[in-house]
Amino acid sequence: MPIAVDIDVMLAKRKMSVGDLADRVGITPANLAVLKNGRAKAVRFATLAALCEVLECQPGDLLRWEAENAAGDDDVSDSGRETPVGTGA
Repeated sequence: MPIAVDIDVMLAKRKMSVGDLADRVGITPANLAVLKNGRAKAVRFATLAALCEVLECQPGDLLRWEAENAAGDDDVSDSGRETPVGTGA
């Protein structure tokens, strides 16, 4: 999945346990684990806001986008620059 979740990084920086974070946010430790491990299909803005409030961070500290590049991807030229899609270039 191209969205990576870095909740574990913020937990380590704040020296906080998953259980403590779940209690303070108001979600179950199981649901937090699903989110933390990148298995969630969605997250409510209210939950994201609560996570940011408790962890004193921004949403971008918890979530980041990663490109999914497969080996032999045709969209990248030898120069390392992406070839525009649908432009005939």
